Amino acid sequence: MKALLLFISLALLLPAQVKRTDVIRSTTPAEDAKGLDAAVPDSVAISTRFERVVVIRVKNQAGLLAAIEKHVAEQKIRSAVILSGVGSALSTHYHMVTNRSFPSKNTYFEDPSTSADIISMSGFVIDGKVHCHLTFADTGKAFGGHLEANTRVFTFAVLALGVLPDNETLGMKRFDDKTWR
Repeated sequence: MKALLLFISLALLLPAQVKRTDVIRSTTPAEDAKGLDAAVPDSVAISTRFERVVVIRVKNQAGLLAAIEKHVAEQKIRSAVILSGVGSALSTHYHMVTNRSFPSKNTYFEDPSTSADIISMSGFVIDGKVHCHLTFADTGKAFGGHLEANTRVFTFAVLALGVLPDNETLGMKRFDDKTWR
């Protein structure tokens, strides 16, 4: 019985394991197999102005992505640029693309027991959908990717959104469409 209690006590002291999940992001086999379309330009540029800047502060324990999505909806933001963001996290959840051919493969990393600074945030809001990338740093490395739902804030997080006119949503609608190639 003492050995069992000792084992349980020691197990509780061990750090939580980082959960790693690989997900293949197929569209359709035909879409994934198609080559480049000559009608799709190599690059596209839109010239615009910010209508306003919205600054969001997220408190300790709050979900970072949920807070951003909440304010994007409340502020009725359809298109925006994530200009900057900083803070710290007490749990991290992000994904990154981890292959070089279609269908794309995303690897999700979730660590509920990590602590890390949020060094930067960037990305877009396109058609009301948040597409945020961020960089974390701990004592040994920098890491990050696409922000996911279970990233929770430690001290605080602050980010700034440059809100674009609503008509820019149409011009940007395909900017994060991997099949537009």
